Amino acid sequence: MGLSRKRERELKRLRNSAQDLWGDQKQVLDHASRVVREAGKQVKQLGREEVAPRVRDTIDHRIMPTVVSARTAADTTRDKLAHEVLPSVASAVASALAVIEVAKDARVKEALREVRKASDKLGNKVQIIPQKSSAGPGQFILLGLGLVAFAGVAYAAWQTFRDDEDLWVSDETEDFTTATEPQSL
Repeated sequence: MGLSRKRERELKRLRNSAQDLWGDQKQVLDHASRVVREAGKQVKQLGREEVAPRVRDTIDHRIMPTVVSARTAADTTRDKLAHEVLPSVASAVASALAVIEVAKDARVKEALREVRKASDKLGNKVQIIPQKSSAGPGQFILLGLGLVAFAGVAYAAWQTFRDDEDLWVSDETEDFTTATEPQSL
């Protein structure tokens, strides 16, 4: 089957157009790949020049001091616990155990029996009267500090929850639909 000359010319023009289009597409893709490579280089430079120094600065001036202070606080807490709290607790437990051991002693039990017998002979007239404690200056100082702390917390809560209508500046939006419509009198 043969094609007419007219069809052959149209096919040849179409083939040339397709080849031109393919060449144009190659150029566009080559140009796009060059732009992407250049953008990658620019991103790397921006990262080295702007982002990395800011990250280093943040680490050096914000994160590391926090880590150092947290480490110092942990060390101080560990030392206080090991050298002050645990010895005090151990001393209190040892004292309690000593009191229990003394209470188990036969001589102490015998002395308590003698005190009871003497008390019974006197007709239970022997009484232990606890000494009345009076309020010292420490109690008043603590009461004052507690009141100041309560007032501070109350003031902070009031500042947090108060209605500050005049402190906020609202964004005023214009309604353009009414401005374009003719106003009727």
